[in-house]
Amino acid sequence: MTGSTKLTHTILASAISMVMLASCGNQTAETEVLPTAADITLSNAVSPGIPGTDPTWAFSGKTGIGTSYEPYIEGRYKDTAANPISRVWFSLAQGVVTETMFGLIHNAQLKEMQFVITGNGFVDTEKEDTDHSIEYLHTDEQGRPLSLAYKLVNKDRDGKYQIEKHIFTDPDRNSLMMKVIFTAFESGVTPHLYVNPHIDNSGANDIARYDSASKQFSVTTSEVNANVMTVKSSLEFEHASVGFVGTSDGLTDLKQNGEMNWYYTDSSNTNQGGNVALTAQYPSPMIELDQQSASISFDVVLGFGKDKLISVANANDTLALGSDKVLAAFNGEDERLGWEDYLNALPALTKMAKTTTDNGKLLFASALVLKAQEDKTHAGALIASLSNPWGDTVSAKVGSTGYKAVWPRDFYQCAMAFLAMGDTQTPKTAFEYLEKVQVSAQTPGYSGTPGWFLQKTHVDGQIEWVGVQLDQTAMPIMLGWKLWQAGVLSDSEISHWYHKMLKPAADFLVSGGEVNLDWNHTNITPLKTQQERWEEQQGYSPSTTAAVISGLITASDIAAHVGDTKAANLYLNTAKKMKNRMAKLMVTTSGLLSVKAENSTQPYFIRLAPNGTPNSHTKLGDNNGRAGVDQRLILDAGFLELVRYGVTAADDQIIANSVDLVDSTDLEDNLRVKYQFSAKDGSLIPGFRRYGNDGYGEDQISGDSYAEKGQNTPGQRGRVWPFFTGERGHFELAKALKTNTLNNDTHKALINTYVQGMETFANQGLMLPEQAWDGVGNSTRYQYTKGQGTNSATPLAWTHAEYIKLVRSMSDKQVWDNYSVVAEKLAN
Repeated sequence: MTGSTKLTHTILASAISMVMLASCGNQTAETEVLPTAADITLSNAVSPGIPGTDPTWAFSGKTGIGTSYEPYIEGRYKDTAANPISRVWFSLAQGVVTETMFGLIHNAQLKEMQFVITGNGFVDTEKEDTDHSIEYLHTDEQGRPLSLAYKLVNKDRDGKYQIEKHIFTDPDRNSLMMKVIFTAFESGVTPHLYVNPHIDNSGANDIARYDSASKQFSVTTSEVNANVMTVKSSLEFEHASVGFVGTSDGLTDLKQNGEMNWYYTDSSNTNQGGNVALTAQYPSPMIELDQQSASISFDVVLGFGKDKLISVANANDTLALGSDKVLAAFNGEDERLGWEDYLNALPALTKMAKTTTDNGKLLFASALVLKAQEDKTHAGALIASLSNPWGDTVSAKVGSTGYKAVWPRDFYQCAMAFLAMGDTQTPKTAFEYLEKVQVSAQTPGYSGTPGWFLQKTHVDGQIEWVGVQLDQTAMPIMLGWKLWQAGVLSDSEISHWYHKMLKPAADFLVSGGEVNLDWNHTNITPLKTQQERWEEQQGYSPSTTAAVISGLITASDIAAHVGDTKAANLYLNTAKKMKNRMAKLMVTTSGLLSVKAENSTQPYFIRLAPNGTPNSHTKLGDNNGRAGVDQRLILDAGFLELVRYGVTAADDQIIANSVDLVDSTDLEDNLRVKYQFSAKDGSLIPGFRRYGNDGYGEDQISGDSYAEKGQNTPGQRGRVWPFFTGERGHFELAKALKTNTLNNDTHKALINTYVQGMETFANQGLMLPEQAWDGVGNSTRYQYTKGQGTNSATPLAWTHAEYIKLVRSMSDKQVWDNYSVVAEKLAN
């Protein structure tokens, strides 16, 4: 194609884009002046169609996540010449690279990176038109992953091409490496790299440029001090362009005639941003006459930095090193520190693997996944998930952390899982981090009683949600006690943290007090919590109560040790009074549910008693599109935490009655909690919803994502959460121990039911989801199969943590996060 022909196509493309822009209802109504031939050259053409279509995040059902392993230096992450810190995280879904973060763990720079493939009569996108598979690049002889480096293979459904990608980060630089092997099985098949940046956690304000001299893309925003992403390749691009998604981007161009005819080098010359995409054409593999296929191989690097100079340097240096050397360093081969070194430092892992049913594959993956979800600027900041729930239907115009944030409850689960594996450094660092998210006189904008822990924060402590959840205030005390008992915290250290952090928390659990922060102006009177563990409603909650009583008793034990006798007695006596009031506040004796043939009602725990009157017809509040119903109709297996922590005996009759109701499959689907799924050995394993009448999930009728048409859209349904299978496994182990029925056969049965049960919910990349499809209603646009993780959030750190703790419990034949001191003190 001659230069003049290219220019004609460029001008024509601008005209086409302006027509498209005028016809898009969600775009600006202003008419953009078309450039003339004199205005456009191949080296400075500005893409039309600003701002592009509205940006969203990517599919949240990740099949992989990754980052480089970095060792602590004195309990912190410190950049040194010998060990520079790489602060890049990536995620994988639907066969492609999705949200990639740089800086803080929630700070996304990329929505998606994939290939667009053209050929004789077709224009394919890798995400939508290929069959995907994923495996780990570095495994041991048992197939257990030894690092978070992945191989993705995406095969054309018509057999015309295959794309193999190896993905990992550079442990010495802020760069993402993707090695690509593109194979064509017929002539004329051409790959095009397609990158959709979302710089600094938004996709609405990006400015992109292609530098034809250096053959690189750079993207930033119109904001001062914005980060910069550079995209480079080891194989030279044949053509390249930047444009606005849906109006002037390469995909829109290619869909018209299968060719790149638009060559825009800048998305703006006026510092205006939008939803941009970068497109680069590679050469078509040339198939020899005597061959059936041909391949091209190359490396693609995304380099990040606080300015363009640093970003370009990172990309160039990583590219020059090459994918093989970067991968070796990432894995920790030879003398380099990498993921192999972290796994080798976990003394309990090998023994624990013997009580799995997959030879430890999910166990090793879970260890890697939990460690990867820690921020590297604020050491110990453990997030809930490296994902944005239902991301592909969530606007990315304004920055959002999604689940890439700190909740003390999820945080506790992860810290206890690290301890279970024999990692003592991470939970100690995490425990010390918690001071950052505890409310004090120094908390910005706060007045009232100090001591409670913030509901949700960014990893740097920035406040996001401000509800008071008493279990989140109890769990840091419980964690501190566990670390002290394990010898991770010394006597002097636990004394220090008692006075600095744990005593204010315990005092709040005793007396509560006035709270004034942002929208929240209330008075807290324990045991009544403003929000229970599902963050939705106020009242008296069995799971919250389990944590509060355990928190007070462990605080009493620490207080006695440090000589604070008065406080020790207060905490213990308060816990005992709470235990004595528990049944009156949360157990109904006039319930509306029964599993008995004669329809007689036995006492059982309800999900939540808003007023502490469980025999009344009080309704729970409306939530997530579900109208509130009589409190006595709603079951929630959170009462099992009473057994786990030692508040209630495993053979308690009310617990047994409540378990029978939770297990009932005769309840209507809206109220039903338990569902069954097929394990890999053909047996049936249990899964459980959070509670009856749960609306936090996909629409039953339309299949829409949660909140796609508003948070309170009627017909939404919360699905099965796999970590409940682990919670139930812990209860069944506790019951077997209490009733002296644990033997080799029952132990094996527990492993096959509950450990294998959780393994059943893992996807091909060994990621465990927040929710799994329960088979009720429309299977949504993704055609979920029963037991498959949904688009809510995968991987969920809590689910991986519960699996690790369950395996440790089964290995030890005792419940890992049981608090023996709780049962002992309550019995006296």
